[in-house]
Amino acid sequence: MITAQAFMAEASAAGFDFYTGVPCSYLTPLINGVLSNRALRYVGAASEGEAVAIAAGAWLAGRKPVAMCQNSGLGNMVNPLTSLNAPFAIPTLLVTTWRGRPGEPDEPQHVVMGEITHDLLGLMGIAHAPFPNTEAEIAGRLRAAVAAMDETQLPFAFVMAKGDVADTTLDQSPRDLPAPGRRADYRTGGTRPTRVAALERFLALTDDATAVIATTGKAGRELFTLADREQHLYQVGSMGGASGMALGVALNTDKRVVVIDGDGAALMKLGTFATIGAEAPANLIHLLLDNGVHDSTGGQATVSASVDFAAVALACGYGYAASCDDLAGFEQAWREATAAGRPAMIHLRIAPGSMATLGRPTVTPQAVARRFKAFLAG
Repeated sequence: MITAQAFMAEASAAGFDFYTGVPCSYLTPLINGVLSNRALRYVGAASEGEAVAIAAGAWLAGRKPVAMCQNSGLGNMVNPLTSLNAPFAIPTLLVTTWRGRPGEPDEPQHVVMGEITHDLLGLMGIAHAPFPNTEAEIAGRLRAAVAAMDETQLPFAFVMAKGDVADTTLDQSPRDLPAPGRRADYRTGGTRPTRVAALERFLALTDDATAVIATTGKAGRELFTLADREQHLYQVGSMGGASGMALGVALNTDKRVVVIDGDGAALMKLGTFATIGAEAPANLIHLLLDNGVHDSTGGQATVSASVDFAAVALACGYGYAASCDDLAGFEQAWREATAAGRPAMIHLRIAPGSMATLGRPTVTPQAVARRFKAFLAG
């Protein structure tokens, strides 16, 4: 058994400086230690997949992240680990617990995952090792993990057993409730713009110093077709993860960060709205292009017609939220969002459909990630 302080000290010496995750009783001592350490940043995620996306964004912004979860939450991590970290080659240190360890009494819901935890990590191509449970092991295990991530540019996982870390008292500062945000409504009920028209207007309004993360699907493909720039990151998988990634970036850069989201993706990870509102990065603008359908898969309707995303954002702590359905309203909302001083949401309802001849990014995801990382460091 080790102390959280001992692990944090060696992890900090190895460069790990950003933590995110979802709690587990086995993780309680380590999470309590991180939360109680004012020199470290911990972002509590709404889901384990969101934590992976947040950690990926933090890495792009120059941090060395740790994402923590119960092994049952590995199921929620599978999609971003395989379709975000793998293609973009983003290394992250994972700490997963081992509930349901064979031969160790546990709750029935942990039996299956306990049996397959190591196999699941292996199937995803994620090297892993036992979490260090003696102080003599910590530095060496961390060096091996760093070496593996440096070589593969992929995540590495520690598997934590019950009792690996001694009890740690929680000393967490209470979170202040945000002041109510401002609502703007610029809907006219007229003909809705196309996504490409909205992106063209966005490109005219933004500048070369703004980081842009476009959600998977046709939003990123159209943005690439219109203008491929070093500050653009086109997410090719991990549907719903763009907003979490943008949060991880925004918390670790002074640059303005815009996430171009879609209605289907936003609905998939609606909990990220709450995390964004709570963390309250002043430099984040959430642009939600809502065409009411899953455009990349044949135009099946989403449920967005009955969702007031601007109201949801305000309820989650955003400082500004606008509803609009034409380009004039979007332009007005953009001007106000850039001056909001807190996370801002622009919910723009657009027409279904896409460009007639729409290609895909010709830059590899790994190259996109590296140039985006270099842009943020510049």
